[in-house]
Amino acid sequence: MSEFMDIITADNFTYKQKVLKLAQAAENSERPIPTTPAFDRFFSRDALCDMHEGNAPYRARYICVDFQKFAAQGSDFLRLDVPENLDDLLFNLEVLYENIPSVTGRPVYCGQLDKIIDPFLGDLSDEEILPRLKRFLNFIDRTVASGYCHANIGPEETRAGRLLLEADAEVQNAVPNFTIKYDPAITPDDFARLCLKTAMRCANPAFANHRLLKDTYPIPEAGYGYGDGYTVVSCYNVLPVRGGAYCLDRIKLSQLADMAGSVDEFVDQLLPEATAALLEYMNARVTFLVEKSNFFQSSFLVREGLIERERFCGMLGLIGMHECIEKLLGPGHVYGTDAEANDLADAIASKITAQVLDFPAVYSEIGGGRFMMHAQAGFGDQLESTPGVRIRVGDEPEVFYDHIRHSARMHRFFTAGVSDIFPVEPTATGNLDALLDVVKGAFAIDDKYLSFYPADSDLVRITGFLVKRSEMEKFAAGTAVLADTSHDGEGNWRANALGDRKVRL
Repeated sequence: MSEFMDIITADNFTYKQKVLKLAQAAENSERPIPTTPAFDRFFSRDALCDMHEGNAPYRARYICVDFQKFAAQGSDFLRLDVPENLDDLLFNLEVLYENIPSVTGRPVYCGQLDKIIDPFLGDLSDEEILPRLKRFLNFIDRTVASGYCHANIGPEETRAGRLLLEADAEVQNAVPNFTIKYDPAITPDDFARLCLKTAMRCANPAFANHRLLKDTYPIPEAGYGYGDGYTVVSCYNVLPVRGGAYCLDRIKLSQLADMAGSVDEFVDQLLPEATAALLEYMNARVTFLVEKSNFFQSSFLVREGLIERERFCGMLGLIGMHECIEKLLGPGHVYGTDAEANDLADAIASKITAQVLDFPAVYSEIGGGRFMMHAQAGFGDQLESTPGVRIRVGDEPEVFYDHIRHSARMHRFFTAGVSDIFPVEPTATGNLDALLDVVKGAFAIDDKYLSFYPADSDLVRITGFLVKRSEMEKFAAGTAVLADTSHDGEGNWRANALGDRKVRL
């Protein structure tokens, strides 16, 4: 009972944060999912990780509601009529957000907001719309209150997209996280510059390579205006609209390397054994969720066609590539700048990818019967585990373009999300064309996702999610703060010296 009492008596958690943590502790008191001796061996050495998803999952990890369908039909369950105007729409969305579960207890996706909102602007002036959008964004920030909540705009320019950017720059919120689906063949340069100008004020939006990502998943039937079937949720997870992710479990490469006596033992024995054990465990988790938890059988989201079980997939994540390579080759081989180190990283990612693509994943129709690869970012005060395949803070290449070229090389393995974060000189605000050239160049060589924030910003990205430095400082001083991602952010910011990221431009 000490775990429960520690939560109950904590003085730096809000009531809602305590409720979520108590629910997680209760879930973990059961163990209905079988594990294999191989999984237990690697799990005990922290080389495999279940991402604190809970021992008895009763909801999918990430849920990507079809908000455009919701806007077109309303909801019988929530007793919401089809919206007739902008006020109706925003109210309906706010009610729905309060009824979407996830592993965080809050929605991780609040929609392709520009496409949802634009048809409802009508004859309203910008001066009439902006206060409404600011109140709406403040509602999400104050109630969802988790930096893992994500919204999308683009690739087309819309009036709603421009006004959302203006509103976000003014409210200066950490929630929701915004991504623009960017394609230079579709997105006008003026709109892309507005996105960058906004990012230099509030670290939003990040940029996703729409050209590469648009065909990741099939477009859902009755697409309600979607030009693609994917969305970006949580930190930067690329998932199917009207579906989501059952789970995200990961291989911690840095810890797996501790078990190896040589590079050959790591690549030829430990890596395939650990990957196989994790894949079998993921199948067991998905089977329990689909067949035993009754989540899909009981959810009104399924009954009303806002999600479909067949549009869910499982994600296998990697973390700690940088430290893994350093341990296997020695400190003289720096991942990101040394050719031998980079070639080994490429070989490791290739080997895992091939094994994942050869494994029959249960209930994974949207992924062609396979799990999806993810460059997992980590959380909390995680040490010795640089996110995904990123270069560790302090070891970044001196030349910005070398860093981007390395990122693009490693991004090719990951269908369900990979990203990089670059703090930039605040003076870049005066030369947005240069920053736009960086985005165009990166995406031309198949980099998939990148984000910027000014080096002096209060709003900063941690592993992908946004937090405020000021909020992290309050939590570190023992004060309860509204956004629970400030907890994870503070530990990670401090433990991994994220304030020392190399400032670019």
